Amino acid sequence: MANPVILTVDDDPVVSRAVARDIRRRYGDRYRVLRASSGPEALDALREVKLRGEQVALLLADHRMPEMTGVEFLEAAMDIFPAARRVLLTAYADTDAAIEAINVVDLDHYLLKPWHPPEEKLYPVVDGLLEAWAVTPDAASAEIRVVGHRWSAPSFKVRDFLARNLVPYRWLLSDDPEGVRLLDAAGATEADVPLVVTPEGKALVAPSEAELAALAGLTVVPACDFYDLVVIGGGPAGLGSAVYGASEGLRTVLVERRATGGQAGQSSRIENYLGFPDGVSGAQLTDRARRQAVKFGAELLSAREVVGLSEAGGARLLRFGDGTEIAAHTVVLATGVSYRVLDAPGLADFTGRGVFYGAAATEAPSCVEQDVYIVGGANSAGQAAVHFSRYASRVHLLIRGADLTASMSRYLIDQLERIDRITVHPHTAVVGGAGDGHLERLTLCDTRTGEARSVDTSWLFIFIGAEPRTDWLDGVLVRDGRGFIVTGPDLLAGGRRPAGWSLSRDPYHLETSVPGVFAAGDVRAESVKRVASAVGEGAMAVSLVHRYLEAQ
Repeated sequence: MANPVILTVDDDPVVSRAVARDIRRRYGDRYRVLRASSGPEALDALREVKLRGEQVALLLADHRMPEMTGVEFLEAAMDIFPAARRVLLTAYADTDAAIEAINVVDLDHYLLKPWHPPEEKLYPVVDGLLEAWAVTPDAASAEIRVVGHRWSAPSFKVRDFLARNLVPYRWLLSDDPEGVRLLDAAGATEADVPLVVTPEGKALVAPSEAELAALAGLTVVPACDFYDLVVIGGGPAGLGSAVYGASEGLRTVLVERRATGGQAGQSSRIENYLGFPDGVSGAQLTDRARRQAVKFGAELLSAREVVGLSEAGGARLLRFGDGTEIAAHTVVLATGVSYRVLDAPGLADFTGRGVFYGAAATEAPSCVEQDVYIVGGANSAGQAAVHFSRYASRVHLLIRGADLTASMSRYLIDQLERIDRITVHPHTAVVGGAGDGHLERLTLCDTRTGEARSVDTSWLFIFIGAEPRTDWLDGVLVRDGRGFIVTGPDLLAGGRRPAGWSLSRDPYHLETSVPGVFAAGDVRAESVKRVASAVGEGAMAVSLVHRYLEAQ
């Protein structure tokens, strides 16, 4: 195991070198000392350390930094390494900010600059904090190793599942020396990838998502057979329902097919969510909500797909894909939507091998100095374009319309216009793809003239349409023509309640055509497709659950 990390953050190069020098002089034999020149740079470093399964013992951050203050950095860093000790470097005039930070980020100490001599003003403080951390350090992240081929779709699925569930892992190419050694030790070949190796040395060849979930310590088996509330779907609406349901005393379980967060969880930056003026990544927002739900006692089931819903007297039965069942008084359907498949010749063959649906953040570092193509004109596509522009030589955003104003938020349009590496191509559609083993070329078409052209690229990310994936509810609930779940007053036709409705009252606002079953978020017909509204509907659904239970 590598030495624990001490990270220093200061935008002043002189101060940055001085603090790193003093820390390294005293602790360099036992700790790995890293330094960063800004909060965002330091957060990137922390994420890399986290993925490697290492530990962070101490964070020292200057308060006055232009991109992100020290307090803001420490608050964000808490989500990555909550047990790391936190120190704010301040000037005499910043003592009020330091006092505020004690409440905001549970600050361990603040140091006034300059701290010389360090033997009197720096080392005693750091000694005490490191001793305290050593008693209860971060749990060493289990280093899961994944061996795969660069253009293997199953390998991508494994990496994507682990990344979206915030499980640290180490990625090794199957032709790397260490990758070859692991394959040999497991008795596998390059044709068998992906290979997943646990910290204990157990090797799994092409594991299922359920096996991966169990391997990563995620819960896959429900603790009991009956609940007050079952929430299906772990996006913003589902997490909102789980937090409010559990916090209000309902025995709550959330069931997620892949990973909590949904499409929002894949967003690199959400900048218009209330309460986060500097923006927040989808993964960070999701992780906070997940931990909040667990804190209140909600149970989270991962890698479990619900394939059936039925009534059994006053209970609602939910059937999993493996045939097992759980029951509940009430259900909230928050299954969200999926991106629509881009139906163009050749693309289906390269899914996971150059063609990706959604942000696929695991692929961004591999796009360095290459051309990336993104299809879609909504906020998710714009956020992905901004994210990939940090890696790619050029990002091409392809839209069918004349401009982005009809489908994208103004703040995001302005942001795209300020980034030289991003080019928006109006009236453009992808009509084909080709390559040998992975995507190598795209055929683009001008939707006005029909003129086609070929471009070389290995990267296509698709953000088009929204399909609710509710076929499993056919004949059970009323849905509209596109498959979205109809709720509340929209179920009333000519003042008549839906067929089979068994109660003397009309359906509540978010209630479906089955009493006690509610829908929230993007899967609901006529819903507002925004993170904030999804969270709000998730919370509102719980208030209606209480009303339903009180009337039983």
